[in-house]
Amino acid sequence: MPYGKLYIVSTPIGNLEDITLRAIRVLKEVDVIAAEDTRHSRKLLNHYGITKPMISYWSEKEKVRSEEMIEKLRSGLSIAIISDAGTPGISDPGAVLIKRAIDEGIDVVPIPGPSAAIAALSASGLSTEEFTFIGFLPPKTAQRQKRLNELALEPRTLIFYEALHRILDTLSDMKEIFAERNAVLAKEITKMHEEILRGTISEILDSLENRTIAGEYVIIVEGMKRENVQIDIALDEIRALMRKGKGRKEAVKIVAEAYGLSKKELYDKSLEG
Repeated sequence: MPYGKLYIVSTPIGNLEDITLRAIRVLKEVDVIAAEDTRHSRKLLNHYGITKPMISYWSEKEKVRSEEMIEKLRSGLSIAIISDAGTPGISDPGAVLIKRAIDEGIDVVPIPGPSAAIAALSASGLSTEEFTFIGFLPPKTAQRQKRLNELALEPRTLIFYEALHRILDTLSDMKEIFAERNAVLAKEITKMHEEILRGTISEILDSLENRTIAGEYVIIVEGMKRENVQIDIALDEIRALMRKGKGRKEAVKIVAEAYGLSKKELYDKSLEG
């Protein structure tokens, strides 16, 4: 008997109308729907008159339930995997089952749909030519600041997700590390209380003083502009490369080319330290 197919179905991130006709058809045709939270997903399925057997695979059960679903797929059943919102496996559970299905040679079919990151980016006004999706930062302050420092020289637009109870702390860390870059804070995208704040990181922080912190957030920060790279930051990069075994000339060449700086100036400055 041929294996069944695993469909990765993107679902609305807020507004129930944001679902594709193909997603509705697939959810109606599969044998089983694997949902992050069956209680949450049932609202969507009921809205579109979809009645299919459901199985929960929320984070603590994901590994065990993945094996159960692989057995179903082996038996020829088709399964649609959905998360509470957006796309399974993208800052959501689902990656374990998807990887297992691929390892088993089972067909994995993406059914694309809404994305909070892309929706927020499209309305941000910041550069969309190149961007990096980071997702959720570490919850602990020291680890979060370490990750932000690692991203400080990234020239591409940065996209983050953040929980409401950490939004102020995260923005404060970004202000300290990224300084006065332009940023966007998108709240409750596609929902009734959708709001998009634009400005410098400091301006966004200030504007939150008179607002209720609630809902789900996307933070978008412009990348480090080459012309704004300070010599001391570049020198830190050179020292870091040298500690990893690079020669001085090679380290200077890498940093200078990456940020459009003078190799001679960087080399001379690196000798002073």
